[in-house]
Amino acid sequence: MIEQISNIFIHLDKFLPTVYQQYGTWVYVILFCIIFIETGFVFFPFLPGDSLLFAAGALSAATELNTLILWAILVVAAVLGDTINYWVGYKAGEYITSHKWIDQSKLDKTSEFFKKYGGNAVILGRFVPIIRTFVPFVAGMSKMPYRKFTFYNILGAFIWVSIGIFAGYFFANLPFVKDNFSAVVIGIIIISLIPIVGSFIRFKLFPSKD
Repeated sequence: MIEQISNIFIHLDKFLPTVYQQYGTWVYVILFCIIFIETGFVFFPFLPGDSLLFAAGALSAATELNTLILWAILVVAAVLGDTINYWVGYKAGEYITSHKWIDQSKLDKTSEFFKKYGGNAVILGRFVPIIRTFVPFVAGMSKMPYRKFTFYNILGAFIWVSIGIFAGYFFANLPFVKDNFSAVVIGIIIISLIPIVGSFIRFKLFPSKD
């Protein structure tokens, strides 16, 4: 019985329609908890993130769940989760790592990722399983200024949840999207960043004389 429950918990993206049939609008609370736990507790990097958002968006398109309410709830969950994780890393990171309560190899990979991308790692990490859970923890351990972290945290949560929910809502029934969700997400991110990169290049090449 416990094994069945844990299996549903870990693979909720696959069982979500069944869970909705049984619990109705309590799905809002369940989804909030899953996203909050995955992003907020460094001990749970194995929970579904991207696929769960996609599944939630698809479910809202096929049921009476309100897509905008679902989106808002999960943005809040993602922001709060990373905030908790940041402060755990900030206050108790060294204690946790010294007692080897988390996988050191994953922590090392995340530290390299964080050093490479700096503050942007908080945004980019949202789209990388495992890394997503460790980045805010590492940001806290690194004593990243909280105000700076909060900016990247909110922006990352907004982009991550928006892409997942609305991709699921609009494209869930397309076989290609179902089978290649990660690739689709990366493509959407690249497309969305083109205007920003273009503006940056234009600013560097043709700085304003004002």
